[in-house]
Amino acid sequence: MTDSVERLYKAVVAARDLDPVTSRTAKLLRGGQAKMAKKLAEEAIEVVIDAMKGDSAAVIRESADLIYNLAVVWAASGVKPGDIWAEMDRRERLLGIAEKLPKPPKGKKRREAAPSTAPAPPATAAAIPTRRPLAISEVRHAPKRR
Repeated sequence: MTDSVERLYKAVVAARDLDPVTSRTAKLLRGGQAKMAKKLAEEAIEVVIDAMKGDSAAVIRESADLIYNLAVVWAASGVKPGDIWAEMDRRERLLGIAEKLPKPPKGKKRREAAPSTAPAPPATAAAIPTRRPLAISEVRHAPKRR
């Protein structure tokens, strides 16, 4: 699958210089970040609706549209598919599986990230910037005057 996404991405990048009258991709790229993001969100919503309906064939079609629009957003944002695969690999090393990073339980604020016990990433992953732990300070306000 990664080869298919790579080919799609390369086709999207190549379409930048095409005529927007004849190329939907060129038109989308020239429409700006907001237009591209809107199209991406529309496709994601269509996948959700079709999944809720239990329409597998529609989920497949809309998922292909979603991946296409995701590749357009990546190209416009300067993100390459390899960047995504590297992040997936990093998460797999941290969590044992490639899944979304866990969020704190509802109602609890994240004070700082827990220290990682995962092995050090290989040198190739060092180029991927990591986020610093978020430090949240408590602000106490005086009671409102009535």
